[in-house]
Amino acid sequence: MMQNKYPQKPGLDFILKQAFFYWNKTLVFQLMFSIIFFAILLTAVMLFGAKYDVFSYNKELEEAFLQGTKVYLKKMEEITATENYQMFTLAIWGTTAFLYPLNLGMFQIFRKIDLKENIVIGDLFAGYNGLNFFKYVGYFLFWFFIYRFTIPTVILAVVWVAVTLFVAPLMFFTNKRIFEAISLNFKALKMYFVEIMVCVIVAFLFKYLGFALFLIGGLFTFPFWNAMIYSLYKTVFSEKS
Repeated sequence: MMQNKYPQKPGLDFILKQAFFYWNKTLVFQLMFSIIFFAILLTAVMLFGAKYDVFSYNKELEEAFLQGTKVYLKKMEEITATENYQMFTLAIWGTTAFLYPLNLGMFQIFRKIDLKENIVIGDLFAGYNGLNFFKYVGYFLFWFFIYRFTIPTVILAVVWVAVTLFVAPLMFFTNKRIFEAISLNFKALKMYFVEIMVCVIVAFLFKYLGFALFLIGGLFTFPFWNAMIYSLYKTVFSEKS
């Protein structure tokens, strides 16, 4: 049975350096992660976009935009209410859920670095092994269902992300159930609030910085979020049998 306890507070510089260490050591896998993720996602957008004919709405939106913001927003509201658009949205959400277990593969790779074990391409797909796939897809759907309702408030969305930051690694490494992991996450958040929030902001900015500054560089920085989560998780939690 795994035990989780909280050690002495680490410094922010240590957590950040550790995150960048894991990221730098796995650049090839970061690139593979991004290529697989975007290749499947963009393919899904094209296939389902054609299936549900959502690309035909572009012309209507362009015409509405020329008539002003008010007309554009009204037209957007009408389009998003159509059955075709809603089915397209559900299909993309489903595709995103299917891709979520890739994140667990990065955790597996980081753990192998700690253990000084040989890393293979198959490690990237550790989240798809056996029942793992259904467990993590189910968790993502639960997480996303709540997240989408918190987005308009922004603050609640940030809180939800912070409260569930360690759920995936806790499920993956210690076999915790979702609500048990959320409870442990909440305790960690109360104790390490400043460290966690600063790391979340840094990870978010760096994740998309590559796209903003170097375009293709974003393929390397996009998965950085996982390195930050693992660095925080490893620092905040200790696993003992």
